[in-house]
Parts: sequence; structure tokens; C-alpha cells
Amino acid sequence: MAQGQSKQISKQISKQILITGSDTGIGKTVVTAALAAYWLTYSDRPSDSLGIYKPVQSGIGDREFYDQTFALTQTLAEITPIYLETPVAPAIAAAKEGKAIDLGLIWQQFQKLAQTKERLLVEALGGLGSPITDEYLVADLARDWALPTLLVVPVRLGAISQAIANVALARAQKVKLKGIVLSCSQPYSPAEIAELAPPEMIARLANIPVLGILPYIDNLSDISQLARAASALDIDRI
Repeated sequence: MAQGQSKQISKQISKQILITGSDTGIGKTVVTAALAAYWLTYSDRPSDSLGIYKPVQSGIGDREFYDQTFALTQTLAEITPIYLETPVAPAIAAAKEGKAIDLGLIWQQFQKLAQTKERLLVEALGGLGSPITDEYLVADLARDWALPTLLVVPVRLGAISQAIANVALARAQKVKLKGIVLSCSQPYSPAEIAELAPPEMIARLANIPVLGILPYIDNLSDISQLARAASALDIDRI
């Protein structure tokens, strides 16, 4: 990054952004972590200017990873106000555990963080079509909270279909979709990416920009590696 660019980063990344995906386990956490590392590495703002928010989590995983990797001034409950022990869809986990998912609570915590953090990365649970409650999807939350949204699609067979279907859902639900990030779960070559998830074809067929390909990251606790990976994305449009 050129000297002086760090001072402009505050204008480059949306104040709040939702990172969702075409499915579960496809790289949302990695993309969120990479954007967080980019902010912490290249911004001239203090580390407590960044917030990470995962409204609902089922099973141990993401909030613990964020807590251990980044020097966030947030408790686990502030990162994730609703935690369920059963690692299945929240609506199902809540029913099994005899709990209710309080949509008002997660909205209030979002508002609190939005007012106190210069940048807030919100990681969705599952994909746009994942149920938060029996009647409320991640896509509904993205629409109701009016969040600019990134769609993470994995580089693998079926990526084209997944991207098109999820963009269609986003449009139907009036989600403010900024674009697609393709995520590599292994070190694919350019030729392999072109075969499995051709960016130009996905952008053309989905009629939405592909904002970059997040390369494979072998050490997710290495903030410098995460930040370099995020540099491969079109940060100016995120």
C-alpha cells in the first residue's frame, strides 16, 4: 500500500457491512477476518474503532475465533448476544434447547455497536436463505437492517448456480447487495478458478459485480496474511 493510502481507508470501507454467503461453511468467517485485518493493518484509526458482530451463533466457533485473533474491545456476548449450543440452524437449535431468538435484542446490540464503532463487520449465520427463526431469514435481516451486503461464494463445482440463485433471492428480498466475493478453501490455480467459478461469467449471468477472489489462507491467526489476502479484493467498492 502506497504511503498516505492508510488515511483514506476510512472512506473506502462501508461503515457497516453484512457478510453473508451462498451456504454455510463456505468462507464467510475468513472474508470477515480478512476485512478486519485489513482495517487494523492499514487504517490509522485505533483498534477499538473496529467492531465485529455475529448476531446469532450455534455451537462454538466464530465468536471465539474473533476474540482470540483480534484485539477487540468487545465481550463474547457483545460479539454474539444470542448463543446456542447445538450446531444446527438457529431456529432448530433454539427449539431443541427450549429458547427463543429475540430479534429485538440482536437489533439493539447492532445499534449499540453501530453508534460506537467507526467500522462494523456483521457476519451472517449460514446463507441468505438460512432461517434465524421459523419465519425470518438472513435475507429478511439484511433488508430490514438496510445493510450493504457482500455475498461470499466458494470456488468449487456448483459456484455459478449458487451465485445466481442467491443473487435472485437478494433481489427478491430487496437486499442491498454490493457484490460477490469468491473464496478459495485451497490454493487453486487461476486455471482451476476459471473452470470452477469463472468470475466474468458469474458477474455477467448474475448481473452483479465480482469484487475479487480471496486467495487461500493457510494460517487464519496471521493478521498480516489475512490483510494481504483482503488486498486482492476491490476494497474501494466494499
